Amino acid sequence: MTELEKCAAGLLYDTSGPDRAAAHDRCADLCYEYNHTRPSDLTRREALLRQIFGRLGKNPYVEPTLFCGFGTNIEAGDNFYANNNCVFVDPGRITFGGDVMIGPQCGFYTALHPLDAGMRRQLLEAAYPITVGSDVWIGGGTVVLPGVTIGSGTVIGAGSVVTRDIPDGVLAFGNPCRVVRPITEADRLRYQTPEYPRREGR
Repeated sequence: MTELEKCAAGLLYDTSGPDRAAAHDRCADLCYEYNHTRPSDLTRREALLRQIFGRLGKNPYVEPTLFCGFGTNIEAGDNFYANNNCVFVDPGRITFGGDVMIGPQCGFYTALHPLDAGMRRQLLEAAYPITVGSDVWIGGGTVVLPGVTIGSGTVIGAGSVVTRDIPDGVLAFGNPCRVVRPITEADRLRYQTPEYPRREGR
């Protein structure tokens, strides 16, 4: 079994191979180029995004600065939006459904390092995929850890650390991130009232 096959299988693998370094360097160069594009050059930005990501649907929009470890392990559906300073650590696969909105300074980390220091010195690592459904909003400053699935129609509050799976159609936030309540029809209707906007919970 190759180191890439071990990585895909969620097994410990050696991160020091030359193929990995070359793939990382390619992605780092593309991210550098993307992060130095003019804001008005949307055609160039989209072309670069499609070189960085493994798969993108229609109408992607990502604000610089963007960082990806490899890029090719990231897939997103239509209308993907990520705000400034997002980080995608993707030795494992990161999958987003359609109409996903990501706030600024969010991190998606599939890499998991051993607790044992001796194993870390051997440059061993594991990777577990992250899956985000469709119609998800992830608030700014959120961190999503290896192996997590976030269900469709869910909102993750700003500053959360998502350590476990979150189901469909809920509001969740905190450190660690926990489900607070379901999202209901009342959440749609509240935006039609004269007193909107108002803070959650008032």
